[in-house]
Amino acid sequence: MMMDDRLQSTDNREMATDDGQRTTDGATIVSDQWSVVVKVFAHFFSYIFHPLFIPLYIYWFLAYVHPTYFSGFSDMLKTRVGFSLLLNAVLFPAITVLLLKGLGFIESIFLRTQKDRIIPYIASMTYFFWTQYMLREQNFVPRILVAFMFGAFIASAMALIANIYYKISMHAIGVGGAIGLCLVIMQQNTMMITFPLSIALLVAGIVCTSRLIISDHSQKEIYTGLFVGLICQFIGAAINL
Repeated sequence: MMMDDRLQSTDNREMATDDGQRTTDGATIVSDQWSVVVKVFAHFFSYIFHPLFIPLYIYWFLAYVHPTYFSGFSDMLKTRVGFSLLLNAVLFPAITVLLLKGLGFIESIFLRTQKDRIIPYIASMTYFFWTQYMLREQNFVPRILVAFMFGAFIASAMALIANIYYKISMHAIGVGGAIGLCLVIMQQNTMMITFPLSIALLVAGIVCTSRLIISDHSQKEIYTGLFVGLICQFIGAAINL
């Protein structure tokens, strides 16, 4: 009789949620609902700060926020440089991934496996190298933008090498590059970089946390990506500035 009462008491405390999980006094239901919200925001930030979009954000910062690099440029000239960057560093890599998916060379456009990432890395290296070369040949383009794209090229090459051993986070490489650029600007002392650097650090924290929540990346893959993106910007600056 006492055993039956204990079982009944346990059954009263435990309730099954809609997805088949069991919870105690309904506490896990709230946790599950919060997890859904967190995942929605994680997906949102992963898309907004996709590594392909980082060059556009960096260009916008250099051209429209930084006080000196693009000072004296007409709006038309800024638009022309921005469009060249959009075409070569964003659209071409994106179209390449879509073509690879359409032709059956990769399983998913989200590049979830190391095998899927091989050709896109090589393609990105090619496009980024061409972009920095094109910008370098236009003498009016600030060298800081050339240095950033050269750093992106080196980061793609290092990511390709790392991909042999594990699936390094491309998102972390992108936000790591943004932090690296802010530190390069701080070293040049061309503007008060405290607020932009704080924003870059905040975005990096949000994006890396988002990737840990909704992807199968390990902490090692995230931290390595941040380090690669950061160091490659220092290398790009050392060579080009």
